[in-house]
Amino acid sequence: MAYHGDLATHKILILAPLADNHSPTKQAFSTVPNYSAVVLDGVDATAFAHAQFANDVVGLAPGHWHWNAWLTPKGRVIAVFALLKLAEDRLLLVLLDHPADEFVAQLRRFVFRRKLKMETLTDWHVSGALIEPENASGAQIAQKEGEIELDFGGHGGPRCLRIASNGAALEPPATQEWTAYDLRHGLPRLSAAQREQWTPQQLSLDRLQAYSVKKGCYPGQEIVARTHFLGKAKRGLAAFEADGVVEPGTSVSDGSRDIGEIVSTLPGVVTLALAVLPLDRRPGDLNAGAIPLREVPLQDGLVR
Repeated sequence: MAYHGDLATHKILILAPLADNHSPTKQAFSTVPNYSAVVLDGVDATAFAHAQFANDVVGLAPGHWHWNAWLTPKGRVIAVFALLKLAEDRLLLVLLDHPADEFVAQLRRFVFRRKLKMETLTDWHVSGALIEPENASGAQIAQKEGEIELDFGGHGGPRCLRIASNGAALEPPATQEWTAYDLRHGLPRLSAAQREQWTPQQLSLDRLQAYSVKKGCYPGQEIVARTHFLGKAKRGLAAFEADGVVEPGTSVSDGSRDIGEIVSTLPGVVTLALAVLPLDRRPGDLNAGAIPLREVPLQDGLVR
């Protein structure tokens, strides 16, 4: 179901990757690659999201946002997203690499008698720029008529995400810059083949504080909590550069055996990749297939 209207009067939203075109810095903004969004609206919106998603939605203050994830009952990550609490009965999910319609169809199976709606927001635009937000800061959302602004920046520099109800679609996105920023800060970009393969710990979602081990039950919570409290997290994310084509799903080898797997990549003159690897691995040369890998440090500052 598509929605055409005003975020100020509706409660839970699903968005598609579009763009804002009416700010003084409009020339700096472009359509964000492979982001989409969903709206949850109704008196049970917060309680429903709290029970389904891995982070604490009840404890999130209205007007703020955080990173969150939806897991399978076996504790594998289906999707990573930014969850905005516009009001106690109005949530907005900005999804990464997960089609909004598909996400909603899956999530609706668990609504049962809850009083809420999930709708696709088709006429709003999602855009971004590597500049300071005008009004948003950290986890604080900035809202005005027809527009929502988020501070998406980290230690790699400023970044602003905007969701707007009017304005023409912008030019094709600076995909390389935006996606490289995500990967360098350890924000996994999961293709369809990489969904439901990894636990939050394996994707180092603790770096984003994207899940909770204290808030109570949600799908996969038992596995996540047991891994945490028993100290059984054995693998996490590492970032690499490569002078060649590296694909998600490629095994990472230390020369004698496979020790991990590539989960996210950004092809280019130099390919940027995230891999899940043992936390206690020994220093040494690694390769993905026949391509040598050069490890680069993950940047911080995206936690909200």
